[in-house]
Amino acid sequence: MLLELGERSYDLTTRSLVMGILNRTPDSFFDRGEYFGLDAFYRRAEQLVKDGADLLDVGGVKAGPGPDVGEAEELERVVPAIAALRARFDMPVSVDTWRGSVAAEAYRAGAVLGNDISGFGDPSFLPAAAEAGAAVVATHIRLAPRIADPDPHYDDVVEDVASFLVERASWARQAGIPDTRIIVDAGLDLGKTAAQSVALLRASDRLASLGWPLLLSASNKTFLGVLFGLEIADRASATMAAHSVGVSLGCRILRAHDVRAARRVCDTLAAVMEAA
Repeated sequence: MLLELGERSYDLTTRSLVMGILNRTPDSFFDRGEYFGLDAFYRRAEQLVKDGADLLDVGGVKAGPGPDVGEAEELERVVPAIAALRARFDMPVSVDTWRGSVAAEAYRAGAVLGNDISGFGDPSFLPAAAEAGAAVVATHIRLAPRIADPDPHYDDVVEDVASFLVERASWARQAGIPDTRIIVDAGLDLGKTAAQSVALLRASDRLASLGWPLLLSASNKTFLGVLFGLEIADRASATMAAHSVGVSLGCRILRAHDVRAARRVCDTLAAVMEAA
């Protein structure tokens, strides 16, 4: 399985990539705005690179409900930061946004991946990626970003999510984006109960069989807290367990806060798979 990010090509047969999370938000669920200031943001980026990140994911608006963030403010948060990262580090940069206009400017600044948790809700998102030659992440969400979804219902959560991802990947193809630049993500916690997120993690092999690289975004998420009664600061070990399960079942990109630990998971499992 090949993935193209900009001019780089990755064979993901046994290798998994680590996507380091960089939040330029004052209200992130995990870091609570610790890296919102640019100096702290760049120091955080340097640490993620040192810890072994393969790519950096920059977001300017949190996924959950919160104060409105307009297009101009989101652009101000992410575009200069992406340009600076590209100047400082020789690695791919992703923009975490659901706005096509923000993605387009991010690509001009050097981003090569659009990580869209809305499932391509903005009709301008895919054309912008196709024009820039960027890769995209098709993520399942039941409603939309920033909208609370306290009681989500599915007939069959795994098959419903699988059908959604196939549909969204086909949208990307129709927009002119090749399979080698399409990634899929089950969207754990996005319109799912903890039990539904666990079911999707357990079914990672089914979702990986769809044929596109599968991204796992489980790092410190709510479903882990519910499963084990853990506060956010205490979810590190549960996160590593989720990462291990995901990679062993076919996930090939881990979106992670703790890049060093995720790198160890990926490298260990790659060595086991290569030995087999």
